[in-house]
Parts: sequence; structure tokens; C-alpha cells
Amino acid sequence: MEYTFFAAISRMKYINRWSQMRSSREETLSEHSLDVAMIAHGLCTIGNVRYGKNLDANKAALIGLYHDASEIITGDMPTPVKYANEDIRDAYKAIEAKAELTLIHKLPSDLQEEYRGIFRGEDTPEDAYMRRLVKGADKISAFIKCIEEEKAGNSEFRTAKETIRRSLDRMVEELPEMKDFVEEFLPSYGKTLDELSS
Repeated sequence: MEYTFFAAISRMKYINRWSQMRSSREETLSEHSLDVAMIAHGLCTIGNVRYGKNLDANKAALIGLYHDASEIITGDMPTPVKYANEDIRDAYKAIEAKAELTLIHKLPSDLQEEYRGIFRGEDTPEDAYMRRLVKGADKISAFIKCIEEEKAGNSEFRTAKETIRRSLDRMVEELPEMKDFVEEFLPSYGKTLDELSS
């Protein structure tokens, strides 16, 4: 029997983000997912080390890798459209869930439950909190893209940057891991290689 899950997932490299905006450099879904995975792992590590949490940082990284995998089927829906109103938001969430289920069914039946837990599981309060941190990592990654575009002289992302910053500010108030990351790590994004090396 032949299964197509991983071949389908590998197509994330063909999905470009920010499709309705002029970018100085295109960003693929693969690149974004890697960034989210690394940041989510870092956020959980901060939570465990500094705040006595018991979060599975490795699982958070996995969730980050797959968090937008449904876009292989749906494409990248621009955020202002996705959240334009409650009806559109709810309809798109249902489409995302159906697309994730379609991907899961591309696995052998004995593996499906494991991946269902990565895509949708929230069994414990720790898992629910960890998924909030993955969402936070997603916002941080989007904000970093705005910083990079701004540094490249592209003003196209100015409004997006302001909107995402407001979302980050709200999350920082609730999630101390986010506050630490934003204060300690975010300022170095956009620096040159020489500045990062010194």
C-alpha cells in the first residue's frame, strides 16, 4: 500500500505566504513552519526553566512544524480575509479542520492517531497552554517577517507590523514566556550578520 502524507507535507515549500503583499523576498510555508517550531520550542523551554512549567518543548516544535500544514490543501488565506468577520472565521476553521483530516487520512491507519494528536489534540491543561505558545510563536514569526521587510526598505508591511504588534502586546500580558522572548530575543532580528557576530 502506498501512502502520500509525507509527499504532500513536502509540498509546503511551494506555498508562498503573504500572497496579497509585495515582498522583498518570498517566504514559503516551510520556512515559516521551521521558524514557528524553533520559537515554540524556545518559548516552552523558557516556561519550563524560568516559570516551573511542565511543557513538552519537543511536542511544541512538532506542532509548530505542522501548524499550517492544511494550507497545502487550502492555500494561504490572508489574515484580514480569514478574520474579516465571525462567519468567515468559523467557516475557514471548519475548512482547515477538514483539510487536516484529509492529510491525516493519507497515513496508514496505525499512525493516524499519533498525528491527529499533533494536529488537534488538547488533552491536558499543559497541552492547551503549549498550543497557546505555538500560536504566540506564529505571531512572533509573522512579526519577524515584517521586521525583515521593513529593513529591506519595503513599507508594504507597515500596517501588518502594527496590527501584529498589538496582538503580541496582548499575548505578552498573559504569557510570561512571550514577554521574555519579545524583550530578550526579538530586538536582534533585523541586525546584520556582523552585528550578530560581534
